[in-house]
Amino acid sequence: MVILVVGGAGYIGSHMVKQLSKAGKQVVVLDNLSTGFRELACYGQLVVGDLADTVLLERLFREHQFDAVMHFAACSLVGESVGDPAKYYRNNVSNTLNLLDVMVRHHVRHFIFSSTAATFGEPEYTPIDEAHPQAPINPYGASKLMVERALQDYATAYGLNSVSLRYFNACGADPEGVLGECHDPETHLIPLILQAASGRRKSITVFGRDYPTEDGTCIRDYIHIEDLCSAHALALQALVDGELSGALGFNLGNGQGYSVQEVIDVVKDIVAEDSCELAVEEGERRAGDPARLVADATQAKKALGWQPQYADLITIVRHAWAWEKKLARIQ
Repeated sequence: MVILVVGGAGYIGSHMVKQLSKAGKQVVVLDNLSTGFRELACYGQLVVGDLADTVLLERLFREHQFDAVMHFAACSLVGESVGDPAKYYRNNVSNTLNLLDVMVRHHVRHFIFSSTAATFGEPEYTPIDEAHPQAPINPYGASKLMVERALQDYATAYGLNSVSLRYFNACGADPEGVLGECHDPETHLIPLILQAASGRRKSITVFGRDYPTEDGTCIRDYIHIEDLCSAHALALQALVDGELSGALGFNLGNGQGYSVQEVIDVVKDIVAEDSCELAVEEGERRAGDPARLVADATQAKKALGWQPQYADLITIVRHAWAWEKKLARIQ
């Protein structure tokens, strides 16, 4: 099987490429390296390029007999999307349509799309299942939802079968320590806390302690990167085997939320083993932060036979800490 992974030099994409390569798949990575890193593209064949370059896309599809495409190349910063929505609609929507169009022209019918819980907007209830209304509150979520809706039409009109996987909080790192999370700027909670513990950041700020939760801090559903990628691999195989068709969407998460304070407490215990300490500062609530975001992944488990293997927070943090120590050169 030959697979094109767009955005395969980024955090999620690089882990996906490793899993596919280890499973014997032939992988071509397309990444413009705007947020990805060349050194993370250590599996598969890297092609540096952009989805806006339709000439490049045509050449790639002529040179390779792709069986499927996996797409991880979206811009994904909520705040940036509010300040510069054009960037998000151009890259996340227009460029994705470039990719879908070349797939249709070259008769590639299997597509895995990296979507997001941001398509749901403010939660009306938790845990959030697939029946929850999709009403995004920022251009990032709106751009992802536009693609999901386009995929429904492409399935009907062109027979392009797809699975959109909506995840909540990707986290952790490759258990073998080869890959991990690298963002600039970093916006995810666990690496931010670990950077504060390693000394690469001064402190971590808790934004609000007056939420209607058990300890007053926000609760989120954290899913290990390896579990996330295994769901993508299962979805891809189901498409190729003809077990799934049309345009489907599944939510991915552990179904169990952890509060900001719980994450901080686990990090403190783990980094103490390396004689590292964590400075915590207090801040005001941030606008638009729901008290609780937890996924209901029942449908993904039923349809894909998926089961998270690294669901406990301690394991997630240990893997992420091993990667952070590598970056911070802590022995």
